[in-house]
Amino acid sequence: MEIQYLGTAAAEGWPALFCSCEICKRARKIGGKELRTRTQAIIDGKLLVDFPPDTYTHALSYSLQLEQIQHLLITHSHMDHFFPVELIHRHEHFGHHAPGMLYVYGNEAVEKTFYDAVLIDRFKVHPLDDAVKFVRLEPFAGFMADGYHIIPVPADHDPRETCFIYIIEKDGKYLLYGHDTGLNLSREAWDCIYSYKYDLVSMDATMGKKQTKGYHMGLPDDIAFVKMLEERRCIHQNTVKVINHFSHNGEMTHEQLEKFAEEHGMTAAYDGMKVLF
Repeated sequence: MEIQYLGTAAAEGWPALFCSCEICKRARKIGGKELRTRTQAIIDGKLLVDFPPDTYTHALSYSLQLEQIQHLLITHSHMDHFFPVELIHRHEHFGHHAPGMLYVYGNEAVEKTFYDAVLIDRFKVHPLDDAVKFVRLEPFAGFMADGYHIIPVPADHDPRETCFIYIIEKDGKYLLYGHDTGLNLSREAWDCIYSYKYDLVSMDATMGKKQTKGYHMGLPDDIAFVKMLEERRCIHQNTVKVINHFSHNGEMTHEQLEKFAEEHGMTAAYDGMKVLF
């Protein structure tokens, strides 16, 4: 399998849109890997994970043929992970010759956000019935999509909705995609996670060296997460461990994040990074 990290920032981007903190000023000056768009990933060029406002930018930057994508996993309804008004552009009126249906998978809150966006009056002349279909997911109810077995696992994030992290398997390879979440998962969620051995684990690192009580993880939480997986033999010597979803509020440069990652057998994601595993 291959995962490409199209965007690696938290909600406000990096540098943040209206921020003049030292970390953001440095990012604007240096550029390169210090510049981060909102978090999104694509697996094997087929399975898209999340749909932030930066999706169009990602399509241009990485020559993505999004009209070919037929499966879109959404972790939760927050705007930096789901900006559904853009989906209207899969209608034939806006985007020609997109093959088949785009299936959008998510929770009840994501479903409401989807229909609130695409059913507004000015879009009623362009119904998406033949172009985009929403599929509501239930916790732990695995399903198949284009040969991928996908399990939605309830995250420790926004208690107002059932946010998901995802276990994704194909051809015996397992990926744990863990954004956005803290460590305060339910016993059922941990039991599900512990049931598999992963070839790549992608972890929330929003808080940098800081920690908070749930919602997101920081680097100390990432260390603890890996240790828990190791103790239960859920990772092996070749498992790729990636930290991702960074905020300028974590107050660490990409160079500092890379140094931390190297010291702990991890990889610090950056926009455009590809990992084959």
